[in-house]
Amino acid sequence: MAKSRRLEDRLTELTNLRNDPASDQTLAELHKAFLDKDSFIVTRAAEMVGEFYLDKLEVELVHAFDRFMVNPAKTDPGCSAKIAIAESLYRLEVYQEDLFLKGICHVQMEPVWGGQVDTAAKLRGICALGLVRMNYNNVMIPLAHLLADPESDARISAAKAIGYARLPEGIPLLRFKVLTGDSHPQVMCDCFGALIQLAPDASLSFVAGFMKKEDVAVVEAAALAIGESQLSQAFPFLETAWEDTFDRELRKTFLTAIALLRQEAAFVFLESLISEGPKVHALDALEAVKMYREDARIWRRVQIALKARAEAL
Repeated sequence: MAKSRRLEDRLTELTNLRNDPASDQTLAELHKAFLDKDSFIVTRAAEMVGEFYLDKLEVELVHAFDRFMVNPAKTDPGCSAKIAIAESLYRLEVYQEDLFLKGICHVQMEPVWGGQVDTAAKLRGICALGLVRMNYNNVMIPLAHLLADPESDARISAAKAIGYARLPEGIPLLRFKVLTGDSHPQVMCDCFGALIQLAPDASLSFVAGFMKKEDVAVVEAAALAIGESQLSQAFPFLETAWEDTFDRELRKTFLTAIALLRQEAAFVFLESLISEGPKVHALDALEAVKMYREDARIWRRVQIALKARAEAL
């Protein structure tokens, strides 16, 4: 009970430091916090360093990270401190090659009911982004390993990191990944998105081909990635996909992807469905554009389409 109260009091003290985050007193208290054995206290301190860009405490972050790499499941349960430290170093845009290389390889198995769970997947992903940001030489090698990680969160981060790296070496990696498939739809979606980001002209038709697959999750992942790309040449691919299927749920996904394009041709298509299309298509199109309810200009167009439909009845 006393230990729990002490932890609660220390966390409150650290939270109160937010009132003057750059003061000498705050820096001194955070320095002290990084020496604490309790990972929860170090986690809170690391979060503050990243939030307020306190780069004077970079060394303290690194030392604390190394300390929690020793007997990690016991000293840093849940990997929370190391994750917070890596996130802060990433936000500070510092060059901590050794730390990021340690983190991208770190696996932390912890006991749970019925087995074990790896709590370091998020850490591996953050460190991947850190290596990309610092232009680490041969970064595609660790990213290739991460793209084959057992944990989906790590694979998702790998796909995003490859896209952020903007290196042509990432294209064959991503193509291989989507061709061999993944059990998690978000991994596929982020791989598709990264491909379009790296090579839009060459990748758009390649990704569009996945909208013809039998696996619905893959079809939806490809469609949403194309929509999120907002490429000017993307609309015909999505329009054709919508026309070629009679599956209403897939059609809803295609309409959502079309709405994500934020293009004139896309909005005209959706407005036409709302104003004069069959009722089921009008309802689905209206649902797709609801994401723009806070956009006065777009929502005004939707209201005009609804009014036109009402007047035609």
